Amino acid sequence: MDGAGEIGSYTEWQPLREVVVGRVDGAAWPDWDLVDRATVPDEVRDGVVGLRGHWRSYPPEVIARAQACLDGLMSILRGEGVRVQRPDPFRHVAPYETPHWRVANGFCSANPRDVILTIGRTFVECPMAHRGRYFEALAYRRIMKDLMRRGALWISAPKPELTDALYDPEYRYPADAPDGVDDDWSKVDPDALRFITTEEEPVFDAADFVRCGRDIYGQRSQITNLAGIEWLRRLVEPEYRVHLIPTRCAGAYHIDTTFLPLAPGRALVSPNFVDVARLPAALKKWEILEAPAPRSTPLHLAGWMSDWISINVLSLDEKRVIVEREQEPLIAALRDWGFDPIPCAFKEHYSFMGGFHCATLDVYREGGLEDYS
Repeated sequence: MDGAGEIGSYTEWQPLREVVVGRVDGAAWPDWDLVDRATVPDEVRDGVVGLRGHWRSYPPEVIARAQACLDGLMSILRGEGVRVQRPDPFRHVAPYETPHWRVANGFCSANPRDVILTIGRTFVECPMAHRGRYFEALAYRRIMKDLMRRGALWISAPKPELTDALYDPEYRYPADAPDGVDDDWSKVDPDALRFITTEEEPVFDAADFVRCGRDIYGQRSQITNLAGIEWLRRLVEPEYRVHLIPTRCAGAYHIDTTFLPLAPGRALVSPNFVDVARLPAALKKWEILEAPAPRSTPLHLAGWMSDWISINVLSLDEKRVIVEREQEPLIAALRDWGFDPIPCAFKEHYSFMGGFHCATLDVYREGGLEDYS
């Protein structure tokens, strides 16, 4: 692996040549963390627990079905000439603690896009707010060492303490928040939304940001606070500009179910979660593609993920886009918009809380740093 190929990725759409694909073996159902307790409505949690039971390790049959999805994805990627890397096996079921708290187990290595943020030739290990994901980046250490030998700048953001001060004890998920694809989310005021995380210290997930050359778009969410966004802004300025997209989703976790750029000047959005009129000025000249309503995913697979996981797609270049094969409305819309959708079965991977974008991490996309605003 040492020295093999070029590295770097500046957008979500330049031609993909090398990627990390996550793995589901060794996964554990995440410990019921402070974040989960505050942001998942009781009826949703009770429904998921009723279907799944109180798992610790994921059952072998669930892992096998998700692995079949990953095998299909990797087959497509390799068939399109993309080099695939995998994280090392990691025992997420092990308990761990810090001087401030302990958890019964970790989560999984299924979603590298959550953990590491690629900005050009810099790879940032992110300060995640979920205690059950504190050591998740360790599964990627061999890859990160290799990338450093190949010329990457490997950075780890300040490791957060995740004390109780980071989580607002008065926070309550809004009882009147919409909970369905057909609900009227336009009544939600993004400025009125509050989140479980305070500004005690910088925290963010990589999947709360997407890259468009010199412009990086992110969102304030349950696990990304303003202090984390400011830390990232200071890291990348003046070469890059960090913009915020207001979300209307009360349970916002990651931006790639809300806003995902597909090509220069073209971005896919969930009309439920985004008020197009409030997008940053840098997107004024962009064509905003409002995704059709998604085909609903069964509760036992999606858990408390939004059905808008449908737009969590992976672009191989400006035309080819990998899409869940049962999302026929989105596949048809992408064709109408001039894209070349590549259907792939992936809904069994949703038990691990990620779609195609989550389950992959750019190592190398052809092309340099450009300005698309």
